[in-house]
Amino acid sequence: DMKKVYLQDHSDMTGAGNWIYEGYRRAWESLGFETQYILGDIHEFQEVFKNLENPNNDIRMMLTDGFYNLFVNMPEEDDRWECLVERITKNAKIYLYAQPTHFPMPWGSHVNFKSFCSPELIQETNLLDNVKLWSFVDINKDYYPLWKHIETVPLAFDNIGYEYLEDEKYKFDVCFVGGRANNGFDEKYKIMMSHFSAFKDSGLKCGIFVGKNLTHEQENKLLYNSKVAINVHDAYQRKLRLDTNERTFKALGLTGALVADDEGQLQRLFPDVKRTNDPKEMVKFVKEYVNMPEEKLSAIKETNRKMILDNHTYVHRVKQLMEL
Repeated sequence: DMKKVYLQDHSDMTGAGNWIYEGYRRAWESLGFETQYILGDIHEFQEVFKNLENPNNDIRMMLTDGFYNLFVNMPEEDDRWECLVERITKNAKIYLYAQPTHFPMPWGSHVNFKSFCSPELIQETNLLDNVKLWSFVDINKDYYPLWKHIETVPLAFDNIGYEYLEDEKYKFDVCFVGGRANNGFDEKYKIMMSHFSAFKDSGLKCGIFVGKNLTHEQENKLLYNSKVAINVHDAYQRKLRLDTNERTFKALGLTGALVADDEGQLQRLFPDVKRTNDPKEMVKFVKEYVNMPEEKLSAIKETNRKMILDNHTYVHRVKQLMEL
């Protein structure tokens, strides 16, 4: 008998998707599941189909609604196809990442912010008991009027993929690592630049890397060995206040001390994190940490790392999905 999870392949995505799904993959494996990435090729789905034929197999799938839409509407190359869709949607437990059907302007005008599923497909999906909907944002029902209940499953820390690796070379006062993350409006770049330029003349030893393609190990060491991590969010996240990025969890789980811009989900999950949209004040908050006596800063870091390991890893998130 098989316990298997098929995950949508995000390796061709620039940005965070790849790392998020890697975190999920490792978490599923740590819980005894075999994992496999799928790209949505008909032959891959036929393999899923074969595995479903044994009623004792525990088959699960993590898909986005865009991928699901593609797969349900695939051309019928094969007379078993109708049956295949039916079987997967009956015999597999599907965790479907639901995108909004209505979204505030200007963002709602861009495909990146809207579901690809038709109202008819959404209606059909809502009737399937084995399809559970989730999103890492706090759900505002106004943006999802067509979908059934969507569970909030925030992002998390991949404590299996990241380790506590000491390295003198990476001991910065303050660190940031991330990409330009253009979601169609390219608003985040200006926000990043306004914050990072404030650190130029701060006298702090800064390890700020934007779009530098650091290796996983370099990112790991940078975050673990620096005194403080900073985080910034995109314009829509600051305005709508519904989701924080994965860097929040990494920074608290690895660095242990975080100063961030002001975002709502971050505030709700971690009320003790210092937040400001004023770049000068961000520098001031970072310096307060850097200038603390070492024992005091160490104690804060240990407390935060433990809090993340106890509550906010991808293993916790997988267990939350399984309970749906």
